[in-house]
Amino acid sequence: MFVRWEALTEDASVQRSLPGYGDVVIRHFDAPEALDMRFYEVRARSVLNRVPAASRMPFRWTINPYRGCGHACVYCFARPTHNYLGFDAGRDFEREIVVKVNAPEVLRAELARPSWAREHVALGTNTDPYQWVEGRYRLMIGIWEALRDAANPCSVLTKSPLLLRDLDLMVEIAARTEFSASLSIPTLDERAWRATEPHTPHPRARLEAVAELTRAGIRTGVFIAPLMPGVNDAPHQVETLVEAAREAGAQSINGIALHLRGEVREVFMGWLREARPELVGRYEALYRRGAYAPAAERERLAALARGSARGPRLLTPRERPTPRGAPLQPTLF
Repeated sequence: MFVRWEALTEDASVQRSLPGYGDVVIRHFDAPEALDMRFYEVRARSVLNRVPAASRMPFRWTINPYRGCGHACVYCFARPTHNYLGFDAGRDFEREIVVKVNAPEVLRAELARPSWAREHVALGTNTDPYQWVEGRYRLMIGIWEALRDAANPCSVLTKSPLLLRDLDLMVEIAARTEFSASLSIPTLDERAWRATEPHTPHPRARLEAVAELTRAGIRTGVFIAPLMPGVNDAPHQVETLVEAAREAGAQSINGIALHLRGEVREVFMGWLREARPELVGRYEALYRRGAYAPAAERERLAALARGSARGPRLLTPRERPTPRGAPLQPTLF
């Protein structure tokens, strides 16, 4: 059942249609974190999204209850997906948020189809399902309940400790099928965090979430992603984060280099020119041939996490949880 926010108001003057959704209801919420944001309540026809066969991802299905993201990460690779809705990849992506209010009900119906083969479903591979607006709409509760009842293998990646709200449901899923949870933590450096992820929860809170998940027996991972040359790739920055992730009990720690596809390049380079102008020339050289840095640079960045980690910390018998979950899935979030 969809739970509507208290104090939400309908803005009839800006109601509109969105491609693929038809008429929508646009609402706003009078709260400091929601200033200048609009929420487009849509009724989705389907919520299971097939990953293109050409993708390098090891899963074929995803769920994205929200489009657009209030985290406002300057590097977010999902920004261009807003263009299809008639929004831009810059400020619109951060301020015009699409909410699939019927996602739990539609998912339950899709999972019950005889043709559904109970393939792995990944959440958090596009926009964050636990961005702060989830604290109001609470769509993930119904989504987890549907996946639990279908005993469907699944995983989640997020930047928010809000996922701990649903820890009991995750434990129930892990008892029935493959499940894993990962936290995206690019850095513990305060300056780099505040500059590149202005509206995300504190990185230390994310590490605490990893520890809590691990104590509950959930298979956990940390993605140091993206690694951005000159911003969060100093050895001491990475080593500190890797050690903290090990202490939190993460079973997997991976570093992934920044990539700049389409409009993401414009957004990121615009931020770089304003915040870190001394790095502009370096990035123009690194990404002059396309969305990805040269292979040698990508390997250097990935090796930072591998070299620092030297494998996850060995837990004592008292600390060690009973493993429950699927192998952690690589992602680009």
